[in-house]
Amino acid sequence: MLSLPSARSYIVGFGLLSQAVLCGCDSGSSAQPQIPLTAFNEVLFLTNQENSALRFDNGAVYHKGGVRGLIVVRQNASTYLAFERACTYNSTDTCARVKISPFVNLFDPCCKSQFNFQGQPQSGPANLPLRRYSTSLSGNTLTITN
Repeated sequence: MLSLPSARSYIVGFGLLSQAVLCGCDSGSSAQPQIPLTAFNEVLFLTNQENSALRFDNGAVYHKGGVRGLIVVRQNASTYLAFERACTYNSTDTCARVKISPFVNLFDPCCKSQFNFQGQPQSGPANLPLRRYSTSLSGNTLTITN
């Protein structure tokens, strides 16, 4: 028969081991590979014709930069958000590239995840928001950096 201190040690040890094993278990459906970090400094001129959608709230455009490109969304006249186009669900899949659905949302046609214009997941398997980059507005010039 185990002494009381030995029994407690055994129970605590078994509990910790069980917790470690159970925490390591996952259905595999929530695997979300890391999107690599990449340094960049991009400038958008809001008066350019290719950025005309950014003259209106919830307007969005594609721009170079990031890992798979950027999506820039106008929240209001002084607030712009920039997101990575690599989907947060399965960023290593070659088709996992977020697109703009005008006036509706942002979506990944590959995994069918949908995100709102603030980058938050709305439906589909992605449960992490889109990677957001820093933006700075000076006059009609928007700078996006990582």
